[in-house]
Amino acid sequence: MTRVVLGVSGASGAMLALACARHLARRGASIDLVVSAGGERTFALEDGLAARAELSALAAREHAIGDIGAQIASGSCPVAGMIVAPCSMRSLSAIAHGLDDNLLTRAASVQLKERRPLVLLAREAPLSLVHLRNMVLATEAGAIILPPVPAFYLQPASLADAVAEIAARAVDLLRLGPAEARRWQPAGPHM
Repeated sequence: MTRVVLGVSGASGAMLALACARHLARRGASIDLVVSAGGERTFALEDGLAARAELSALAAREHAIGDIGAQIASGSCPVAGMIVAPCSMRSLSAIAHGLDDNLLTRAASVQLKERRPLVLLAREAPLSLVHLRNMVLATEAGAIILPPVPAFYLQPASLADAVAEIAARAVDLLRLGPAEARRWQPAGPHM
């Protein structure tokens, strides 16, 4: 069974984490979940206890944010990659600068050093120059920055549809199997 780390940090958009977990579970992935204190607070504010309980239920293993001795803190742990959804600017900065001060940032650093996919759903707007520079640093280190921007051309019927599509794109970037996110299908004659 494919093992994937799902990190949840304290940016707005807790529903992105749950949508990613649903897509990973549907693909048969075994999820290692790490939620920061800010992520817990955001879940409580935005989605409530039932959504947080569902997230835990989808995970095969849940690790405390302070447990830097957890298996996923080592490159010898066989995982296919990691998604941080949502990814706060604090977590992005720590990842970009190699500050492995908690399990979420340490697990992300492990993905980079082992050259595994690391997808960061960086959630902030507008972006400062500091945010942009941290995104460049993380990208240069091997991370994939995926701001959770809806594909409006797909005409999502609801916020939940847009979030599900963003999550599908994030999971597709791990290359666990055939892509599941909807693709642009232009109408009319093709050149």
